[in-house]
Amino acid sequence: MIWLTWRQFRWQAVTAAAVLAVLAIALGATGFGLSTRFDQAGLSTCHSVCSSAASNFISELRGTPYAALFFGCVILMYLAPVLMGIFWGAPLIAREFEAGTHRLAWNQSITRVRWSAVKLGLIGLAAVATAGLLSLMITWWAGPIDHALSLVGGSPSFGGTRISPVVFAARGVAPLGYAAFAFALGVTAGVLIRRTLPAMAVTLVIFAAVQFLVPNFVRPHLIPPVQTTAAMNAFDNNEIMISSPGNKMTLVGNFSRPGAWTWPTGPSRHQASSSPARPARHARGTPPLTLAATGSTPCICASR
Repeated sequence: MIWLTWRQFRWQAVTAAAVLAVLAIALGATGFGLSTRFDQAGLSTCHSVCSSAASNFISELRGTPYAALFFGCVILMYLAPVLMGIFWGAPLIAREFEAGTHRLAWNQSITRVRWSAVKLGLIGLAAVATAGLLSLMITWWAGPIDHALSLVGGSPSFGGTRISPVVFAARGVAPLGYAAFAFALGVTAGVLIRRTLPAMAVTLVIFAAVQFLVPNFVRPHLIPPVQTTAAMNAFDNNEIMISSPGNKMTLVGNFSRPGAWTWPTGPSRHQASSSPARPARHARGTPPLTLAATGSTPCICASR
C-alpha cells in the first residue's frame, strides 16, 4: 500500500522537493548578507531607542533583491497550502470515483479503512512537512526584517509586523495548520463532489474565503480584552516608549507577561517591543498605567 501511494504521489513529491531545494539555495545565499546588513545597522547590539536604526535598515532594503525575496516568500507561504489542497487533496479520492478505479482499489485484500488511512496519512504528513520546512526556512531568513519592522511598527513599503494579519499566516507554525486544513478541505470536497475539477475549484474558493475572514474577523475576537493596573517604572527606559503627537503624550510599554506579543491599543498606534518584559518596580511618585490586551496581543497603553 505504501509502494502504491508512492507511485501515485511521486511526481508531486519530486516537485515539492525541487521547490524546497531551490528556495533553500536562494535563502541560504542571501540570508547571511541580510544578517550582515542587520549587524551593520547596529540592531544586533541595540537595546533601547532602536526605532531610528531599524527605520534606516528598512529604508536601505527598498528596491533591493532582499525586498523582492521578502514579498515573494510571503506570497509563496500563502500559495503553498492552497496548492497542496488543490493538487494533493482534491484529486486523492475524487480521481478514483471519476475514473471508476475505486471499484478495483476498494475490493482488494486490504480494507477501505486501511487504504484511506495510508493514503491520507502519508500524503497529509507530506503536506504538513513541506509547509513546515518552507516556514522554517522563510522565518529564519526574514528574522532580521521582522525584528526591524517590530521596532518601527510596520512600514508602508514592507507591510506590517509579524503579528499583523498578513505576515502572521506566513511565519512560524501557522502555515502548518493552513496546510493541514487545505489538504483536509480538498479531500472532503473530493469525497462529496466526486469530480476532480469541481472539487479543486471548491477547495480554492473556500480556502481563500477562510484566509480572508479568519485573520480579519475571527482572530481578533478569540480572546477577550484584559485590563489591569501597574506602576510605571521611571528608572528603566527599556520598558516604555514615549511619543508626543501634537500636544498629547502617549506611553506604550511591555505587558508584564514573559514572552507576550505587544500591540498598542491607544490612539497613537505606536508599536511596542515584543521582547519579554521584566517585572515592573514601583517608583515613588510615579502614576499607574493601564495594561490592555486585544485578543492575544497584550500591551501597556496610557494617554495623558
